[in-house]
Amino acid sequence: MLAREHLERQEYEYLSPYAAKSADSRGRKMPEEPCSMRTDFQRDRDRIIHSKSLRRLMHKTQVFLAPEGDHFRTRLTHTLEVAQIARTCARALALNEDLTEAIAMGHDLGHTPFGHNGEVYLNERHPGGFQHNVQSLRVVDVLDRNHAGRSMNLTEEVRDGILNHTGKGIPFTLEGQVVRMSDRIAYINHDIDDAIRGRIICAEELPADCIAYLGPDHRSRIDALVRDLVRESDGKDGIFQSEEAKRYMDKLRAFMFERVYHSPIVKQDSELDKIRHLVFSLYDYYLENPDLLPCDLPELLENDSAEELVKDHIASMTDRYAINVYTAKFLPTGWKIT
Repeated sequence: MLAREHLERQEYEYLSPYAAKSADSRGRKMPEEPCSMRTDFQRDRDRIIHSKSLRRLMHKTQVFLAPEGDHFRTRLTHTLEVAQIARTCARALALNEDLTEAIAMGHDLGHTPFGHNGEVYLNERHPGGFQHNVQSLRVVDVLDRNHAGRSMNLTEEVRDGILNHTGKGIPFTLEGQVVRMSDRIAYINHDIDDAIRGRIICAEELPADCIAYLGPDHRSRIDALVRDLVRESDGKDGIFQSEEAKRYMDKLRAFMFERVYHSPIVKQDSELDKIRHLVFSLYDYYLENPDLLPCDLPELLENDSAEELVKDHIASMTDRYAINVYTAKFLPTGWKIT
């Protein structure tokens, strides 16, 4: 049997001196007996993969609201693409792939229904504001429990990577920094792919200088950005891009905000108003009726405000569940003979 201790020794032998080592982890909030077979980072990855929160991402919007078609990305497929890109980078740089994958699989667990639109509207309505990276950490720390009622209790390295995959904070591990960069590489490129598939833009409209430098298609652009990241970061104590790659990736991102993310075709004002009304209505309904919250964690009822619990419940919803709850609470149902 390949024991945990052997795997931990291998990390010192084969990984970069800048890589995070399982045996040197800063540990968990609640100490646990180590597993005989898996390292701590492997256990964290497995806990996230088997969680309810991860499964719900398959029914949460990435960019397109209720798209017609089977091939548009969801929040779950985005997560898988981030994990794939991040593991490629981590392996090339001799970083800890298990830690990298754990952070990637957990980075969006706190996302709302209806993509960033749901995040914006929940941030408007909730007194404490809302950020999906902060909520992702709350999911793994508090909300997602196993059958025995225990939280994921992840290592500090994974928690830090999840929290700081976006925003002003920078992860203290290189693995977390790889995920942070891989998230951007993934969403910019797969959102271009989806926008072309949805006929929001055509390939010929993409900035010509970006295409000349990064490549003409989805595969080429990801390959170019990954190779650049690996080349610029090899043997260094941080994760970097070349000035050229960063400039062209940022230009593509700006193009996507102008032509896709803020496009009236993708996000019609009338549809956004409906989402805002739905989020606000559900928030107010549960705030007035907190006894109807499906809270199975008694300590939350004691330690958290009603607003916090309402925010947790709405953020956890999938798109279709939020629509079904709204329909049941606010739309009349026909009388039936039984």
